[in-house]
Amino acid sequence: MFIQTEATPNPATLKFLPGRDVLLGEPRDFRNLDSAAASPLATGLFAISGVNGVFLGSDFISVTKDDTNWAHIKPAILGVIMDHFLSGKPVIAEGNVVASDAHGGEEFFDEDDSETVEVIKELLSTRVRPAVAMDGGDIIFKGYKEGTVFLHMQGACSGCPSSTATLKNGIENLLRHFVPGVEHVQQV
Repeated sequence: MFIQTEATPNPATLKFLPGRDVLLGEPRDFRNLDSAAASPLATGLFAISGVNGVFLGSDFISVTKDDTNWAHIKPAILGVIMDHFLSGKPVIAEGNVVASDAHGGEEFFDEDDSETVEVIKELLSTRVRPAVAMDGGDIIFKGYKEGTVFLHMQGACSGCPSSTATLKNGIENLLRHFVPGVEHVQQV
């Protein structure tokens, strides 16, 4: 098994590509060992000293570290990923297939804005999410109120130094161009 690694815009996160499907359905973001209990793969990665975030995408795993040097933990991460896929264990344990919501709560928006919200979600799904996934992360629509779109960034995008620029220069400009009424984008 050959696992490729890619740098992400977040220097604390590396993207690992095992050359096979990782997770079907919605991506999963684990920020600590307790939340990773649903995933044998994420649990194994959190057992490595220095790992403080695991994001599972469709065909990649993003691992976020503390201030530990990548040279010290990258071989262990590669070993855990390889061992996991060779073992045949599921990525998400049976009975834990529902995607977790890192911040809990429902989406919020005024019923009168439902058409606008559908356009926003479509643009996020077709134009933004694929680009963000290339960088090892994901973006989730959380709400819309009075011209402001509220988004949650996951994986490599969470805590990334360039995420503010991505939100303001990229996503905000895109949404303002295509969706009348959108004035701002805010991270939650």
